[in-house]
Amino acid sequence: MTDHYIHTLPNGIRILFKPSPSPITHCCFVLNAGSRDELPEKEGLAHFIEHLVFKATERRSTNQILNYLELVGADLNAYTTKEYTCIHASLLNQHLERAVDLFEDILFHSTFPEQEMEKERGVILDEIASYEDQPEEAIQDDFEALLFDGHPIGKNILGTPKSVAALSGDDIKQFTLANNNTHQMIFAVYGNYDFKKLVKLCEKYFGGVAENNHQKNRITPEAIKSSIHTIQKPINQTHCVLGGRAYPSASPNKYGLLLLNNVLGGMGMSNRLNLEIREKYGIAYTIESNYTSLTDTGIFSIYFGTDAGKAEKALKLVHKELKKLRDNKLGPIQLKQAKEKFIGQIALAEENRMSLIISMAKSLLDFDRIDSLEDIFSKINSVTAEDLLGVSNEIFDNDRMITLLFEPKA
Repeated sequence: MTDHYIHTLPNGIRILFKPSPSPITHCCFVLNAGSRDELPEKEGLAHFIEHLVFKATERRSTNQILNYLELVGADLNAYTTKEYTCIHASLLNQHLERAVDLFEDILFHSTFPEQEMEKERGVILDEIASYEDQPEEAIQDDFEALLFDGHPIGKNILGTPKSVAALSGDDIKQFTLANNNTHQMIFAVYGNYDFKKLVKLCEKYFGGVAENNHQKNRITPEAIKSSIHTIQKPINQTHCVLGGRAYPSASPNKYGLLLLNNVLGGMGMSNRLNLEIREKYGIAYTIESNYTSLTDTGIFSIYFGTDAGKAEKALKLVHKELKKLRDNKLGPIQLKQAKEKFIGQIALAEENRMSLIISMAKSLLDFDRIDSLEDIFSKINSVTAEDLLGVSNEIFDNDRMITLLFEPKA
C-alpha cells in the first residue's frame, strides 16, 4: 500500500499528497527553477523573484499577502537554491484552502511593482552585506565559485551588489517564461485530508494556470584542476574549506558517498573529523563535512575554523583522515555501525514533516518517483566496504581537491 498519492493536472502541475493524522498541515510548492538557470550578468534573479512574490499581486497588497495566513496562525516562508524555488506553509488543516489560494495568487499573479522592487533590492543588498560579515558563510560561496569557475552553479544565489542593482521587471518576465514550466512544478501536502477532495481543491485554484512546457537546457560544468587559494580578510580566525566535485543525484555511488560523509564529518559528535581534530587536539570549535547532490554534478566539502597558528596542523589532520579512508577498507563492525547510525538519523529526520514533504516533492521532480524509507535503507545496506574504498579514492583524491583559506590580515 502506497504512503503517498500523485495526481497530474491537465496543465502539467502535479499534486503530491502524503496522509497524516495530525491536525497540522505542511504544504509546499516547488519549482524546478533556481540560480543556475540565470543568464550571465543576471545573478541573484531567482532569489529576487522569490522575495518579490510576497509583495503584491493583481488582487492583494503586500500587507494582505503577509496577513492572509498569519491571521490564522500559519507559518509562511520561501527559499531559493541552485536548482529549486520553494514556497512553504504550515497551518491547521481547516485552513489549507487559504494556502492553496495564496500560493496560486503569488506564484502566477504577482505584479512586481517598481516601488516594491526598489525596497526589496535594498533588503537583498543588506542580506549580501550580512553574509560578508560571516566568514564561515562567505567562504562556502567563494569555494563554490572556484569549484565551478565561470559556470552558473558557482554563482552566489544572492547575486552581487552590481547584478542585483541592475535587475529589472523585464528580466523577471523573461526568467519566469523560460523557467516556470508547469510540468516541472509540484504542489505537495502532508496532512489529514481526503485525496479526492484535495484534487478538486487544487483543480479549482491551479487548474486555470496556463500551461508552460518551455524546455531549458542546463549545461553540465566542465572539469577543473586542483588548486589552493588564500585570501586575507579582517577576521580573527582562519577559515578553511576543501573539497571537490561529487556525484549527481542519480548516481549509483550517491549512497556510498552519503554514508562516507556521515562517517567523516556528518551529524553528531562521534564523526571522525570531530573526534580527531576537536576532541583529541582541541584545535577547531567547528569542523564538518557536507555532500550536496545536484542533477548533473555534486559538491563535497569539509569546513573548519581555527586559530591562525593552528590552521596548518588542522589541515594536515584532515588530509590524514582522508588518506585513511582512501587506503583502508572499513571493517565489518565499522561498516555495520556506520549504516545503523546513518539509518537511525534518517529515520529521526522523518519527524521534521516539512522537510520530508519538500524532499518528496524534489524527488518527484528529479526522478519521477519517491523512494520509500525501506528503499532508501536497502540502498544504504547494500553499500559494501569495497564500494566505500572506491568512492574514497575517487572523491577524496588530492588531485581533484580545491582548498580555500580565509586568513586574518597581518
